[in-house]
Amino acid sequence: MTWDEALETIASTFRAKIAEHGAETVMPVSYLGTQGILNGLSVGDAFFHRLGATITERTYCDSGSCTAYAATIGATAGVDPESIVHSRYIIIWACNMVSTNLHLWPIVAEAQKRGAKVVVIDPVRHKTARRADWYIPIRPGTDGALALAMMNVIISEGLTDEDYVREHTAGYEEMVERAAQYTPEWASQETGIPAEDIRTLAREYATTDPSLIRIGVAIERHAGGGQTVRSIACLPALVGAWRHVGGGLLQLPLWAHPVNWPAFIHPEMATPGTRVVNQYLLGRALTGEGGASGATGNDGVLDPPISALVVYNSNPMVVCPEQEKIARGLAREDLFTVVSDHVLTDTARYADIVLPATTQLEQHDIMFSWGHFYVTLNTPAIEPLGDAIPNTELFRRLAAAMGFDDEYFTLTDEQLLEQSYDWSAPAMEGITLESLRETGWARLNLPSPDEYRPHAEGGFPTPSGKTEFRSSALEAAGNFVVPLFRQLCEEYQPGGVVDPLPHYVAPRETGDSHPLNLLSPKSHAFLNSSAGDQAMQKRVQGEQMVTLHPADAEARDIVDGTYVSVYNDRGRFVALARVSDEVAPGVAVAPMGAWPKNAKDQSTVNAVNPFVFADLGNAPTFSDTRVEIAPV
Repeated sequence: MTWDEALETIASTFRAKIAEHGAETVMPVSYLGTQGILNGLSVGDAFFHRLGATITERTYCDSGSCTAYAATIGATAGVDPESIVHSRYIIIWACNMVSTNLHLWPIVAEAQKRGAKVVVIDPVRHKTARRADWYIPIRPGTDGALALAMMNVIISEGLTDEDYVREHTAGYEEMVERAAQYTPEWASQETGIPAEDIRTLAREYATTDPSLIRIGVAIERHAGGGQTVRSIACLPALVGAWRHVGGGLLQLPLWAHPVNWPAFIHPEMATPGTRVVNQYLLGRALTGEGGASGATGNDGVLDPPISALVVYNSNPMVVCPEQEKIARGLAREDLFTVVSDHVLTDTARYADIVLPATTQLEQHDIMFSWGHFYVTLNTPAIEPLGDAIPNTELFRRLAAAMGFDDEYFTLTDEQLLEQSYDWSAPAMEGITLESLRETGWARLNLPSPDEYRPHAEGGFPTPSGKTEFRSSALEAAGNFVVPLFRQLCEEYQPGGVVDPLPHYVAPRETGDSHPLNLLSPKSHAFLNSSAGDQAMQKRVQGEQMVTLHPADAEARDIVDGTYVSVYNDRGRFVALARVSDEVAPGVAVAPMGAWPKNAKDQSTVNAVNPFVFADLGNAPTFSDTRVEIAPV
C-alpha cells in the first residue's frame, strides 16, 4: 500500500464512520513516545479538534502532581537542578534517580561529597536508596501521612520560619489546626516508620539549610497522591527553605519553559461540548463500558461508540491498565485502527493500517526539558529511512486528505519551529532559532545556579502570590486537570468539592484476598514502553519480573528464579520471581515497560493494575494494587 492509498483509505473510512455515528466516534490515542514540541504530546491535537473527534485526557504521568503543585505554589519551575550542589539536606522522595533521572544524580553526589545528607524515602531499597546516607522505607501510599506528621513536628516544636510564613504563605492558622491531628505516633501506624525517626527527619529537614526535596512521579500514584504532593509542597515555605540557593522543591523544571502550546493545539478549532475520554480508561471505552465526560448514553456508556482509533507516540497495550480489555477492544471487527510508529508494537499488531514514523535522528524538533533549564534544537542526523515521515507531516497529509484548508495545516516544520516558543518572553532573551542553530542548545535566561532563588521573597504564581496552605484554586474550581493534559479543553473538568487544606487519604485497596501491595515502577532499561523490543535493553532489563520479600516467598513456596502467577480480580500475568529483602514484607515490585508479545503468557503488569483515579488531576493509581502470587 502506498502513502496515497493509505491516506485515501483513512479519509474515506473516517467519513463513513462519522456519517454513521458522528465525529466523536473517532478517538486519538497518544502521549510522549516522542518528546519534542513539534512531534510530541500535542502534534495531532489541532487536527482532531478540527475533525470534531473525541478529546483525550492524558493523565498517565504527573497530572495529579501538577494539579496539587500548581494549587499550592503555582506553575513555578522551583529549584534549579544545578543549584542542588549547594543543598545540604536532600530528600529524594519516591524517585529512583539513578534509573530514571540519571543526569541529576552526579549533582546530588557532588553535594553529598561536599557534606550534604541524602535521605531517600521509598518502599523499595533501589539503586538510589543504596547510595543514600539514610534510607527510610515506607508503606506504599502513605507518604502523605509522613509529610503531615513532619508538619506537625515542625509546627509543634517551633521550627517554622515565622517571618517567611507570615509574609509568604496563606492559610497558616488553619494549617496549624489541621496538622495538630497528624502526630508522629499516628503516622507511624500508617507508614511503618518509627515515630522517633519521623521526628528526627522533621527536625533535620527544618534546621539544615539549604534543604531540598525532590519528588518523583511515583508520589502521585495512589488514592491520596494529590494531597500528598500538596502536603510536601507546603514544607519548604514552612521552614523558609526558599530563601536559599539550593533550597525548596523540585518537581518539573519544564514550568520555566515558555512553550507556545496554543499554536500547536488550537483549542478554538474544537467543537463546544465535545466529550472527553481519559486514556487511562481506554479499555473501558473500547469495550463500550463508558469512561467519558460529556456526551454519553445511559449509565455512562459511550454513545457514539469508538469506531475509529488513531494511535501515535504511544503503545496502549503496554501502558494502559486493564490490559485484557485493551486487547479485547482492539480486536473488535468494527474498530478501524491506525497506528503510526517506528516498529510493530503490541498495539500495532491489531492495526488495520500501520504508518512508518521517523525517529529523532530523522526529524526537526525543539525540546523543552523535564529535568533542567536548557532548550535544545533537534536537527536531523540522517534522511528519513524508507517511507517514514515525522508526525508533523503525517497530520499535514491527513488534513489535506480530509479537505481541511486551515492555514495551520500548511505550515512547514521550519514555520512550526518559529512558533514553538514565546521568543519574546524574558526567559528567552538572547535565544533565537538562529543562535540555537549555531550552538544546538542554550540555558534559559535565568540567574545562574549559584544565584537562583526563585521565591526568596515569595512571588509564587498563585492567586495570592504566596504558598497556599489553603488553596484558593481548589476552593474555587474543585478538582481539575491541567488543561495541557486534555488538549487545552476546559469543559467537563472533574470539579466537585475538594477540601482546600492538605489532608490524608489512605490507600483504597485492602489486603483481604489479595494481601500483597504490588508496585509497578519505571524500568531501569526501558523508557516506559519505549525500547521494550530492543535487544540490548531487553538483555539489561530481562523479562517481566516480580520481586518479593523472602518471608512472602517462603510462605508461598516460591523459589528465586522460578515462574509465578501474579493475579487479582482484574487479571493475571506470569513473571519470573526474584526474592530479595530490598522490598518490605507485604510488598511486591514488577517494573512496567515489558511488551506482552515478549512475555511468558502475553500479559504484563498492567493486566492487574486498577482503572480508578487518584484524588486530584485524574491521576492513575498504579500503586494502589493488591495481588496474590503463586507458583506456576
